[in-house]
Amino acid sequence: MRNSLKMSRRSALAGAAALPLAAMATSARAEAPIMGAGSAPFRRVSLGGYDVTTILAGTRPVEAPHDIFGLNVDHETFESVSRAAHIPTEVAQFFFTPTVVNTGSELVLFDTGLSAEGTLAALQAAGYAADQVDIVVLTHMHGDHIGGLMTGDAPTFPNARYVTGQVEFDAWSEMDNEGFNTKVKPLAEQMTFLDDGGSVASGITAMAAFGHTPGHMAYMIESDGRQLVLGADFANHYVWSLAHPDWEVKFDQDKAAAAATRRRLLDMLATDGIPFVGYHMPFPAFGYVETREDGFAYLPHSYQLML
Repeated sequence: MRNSLKMSRRSALAGAAALPLAAMATSARAEAPIMGAGSAPFRRVSLGGYDVTTILAGTRPVEAPHDIFGLNVDHETFESVSRAAHIPTEVAQFFFTPTVVNTGSELVLFDTGLSAEGTLAALQAAGYAADQVDIVVLTHMHGDHIGGLMTGDAPTFPNARYVTGQVEFDAWSEMDNEGFNTKVKPLAEQMTFLDDGGSVASGITAMAAFGHTPGHMAYMIESDGRQLVLGADFANHYVWSLAHPDWEVKFDQDKAAAAATRRRLLDMLATDGIPFVGYHMPFPAFGYVETREDGFAYLPHSYQLML
C-alpha cells in the first residue's frame, strides 16, 4: 500500500509539472495564423535532357460551371458526373499554367498568363528571370494566354522572339479584339509564324489542334527518346471536358471541331502513354490519359517524370 501511494504521488507530481509546458505548447501553436489553401507556384520535371517547368500564373474560383461546361447535357447528367468525381457543381477552381521548357540552349515560355505580374512572380519563384526567356510561344490568342505579353507599353520579355500559328494570327487579325490589338500586334515584327508540323526549336514541334480557336496549337516536346505534349486548351477541365470530350464548352469557338480535336489528341495520348500538360488542369498540370468506356480519364502525374 505504501509503495502504491508513493507511485501515485510521484505520478501526480510529474503530471502537474507537465501541465504548464503543455499549456505553453498549445498556446504557441494557436498563434500560427490560418493561411487558407495554397500551393507552390512551380513544378519542375525532367524530359530527357530538358527541364520542363509548369508555373502557376493564377488561380481563381468560378461560379456556375454548368454555364461553361457541358452545355449540351442536362442538369441531372452534369450533377451525376460531378458527384461521381467528388467535385461541386456550384463552383469550379480555374488554374492558369504557362510552361517553361529549358532545352539547355534556349529557354522557351509557352503562353503568358492573365497578367505580367502573376506570370513573372511564378517565373521568378521557379528561378528564371524575364530577360532569360529566348522564345515566347503563343498557343492561341485568348486573354488568359496573352495577358502577360506586355508590361505597360513595354514587352515583358525584352530579349525574346515570338512564335505562334499562322492560322491563329490571321484569324485574330480580322477581329476587333482589344487584347490582341494591344498585346500581340505590337510584337508582330518579332514573330515567326508556323503551321502544323512547324518547328519552334530543336525538339519542339507544332501540332494543329483547331476548334477551341481557329488556329489553336498544341506542341510535342521530345528529348532523348522521351515525349510530352503541351496541350494548352484542347481540354479545359479534367472531368467536364477531358473525361467527356463531346460535352460542349462555352469558350470553344467551333464546338464540333473542338470535340473532334479532343478525341483525336486524347486517343493519341492514351494509346501511346504520352504525358501532357494541360493549361487548365489542376496544378501542377502534368498528367496522363486512359480510355474509359466511351470517354477518357485523367491520371495526375505523381513521380514518373522525376525518374
